[in-house]
Amino acid sequence: MSYPNSEDNDLAAKEAHAIAQKDQILRQVLSPEARLRLNNVKMVKPELANAVENYLINLAAQGQASGQISDEQLKQILTSAQQPKRDFKINRI
Repeated sequence: MSYPNSEDNDLAAKEAHAIAQKDQILRQVLSPEARLRLNNVKMVKPELANAVENYLINLAAQGQASGQISDEQLKQILTSAQQPKRDFKINRI
């Protein structure tokens, strides 16, 4: 029978602490509506949401986040963070 390694427990505890810190910072930086929107985006496009979360955390760490970010401001950030879509046009001959 194998018992969980204490190093695994330490790693899991550190990850849980990092996630809790990240959530706390996002609560301070984002308005409730913006947090809801970011959570919705996270369900559909987790990579985009993680990139935006890291961007917002960096803004907060540098002290550049003036007050809470509103839903409209978050929409602009999400739009600028997305990769441009390619438009295909098929011409039939």
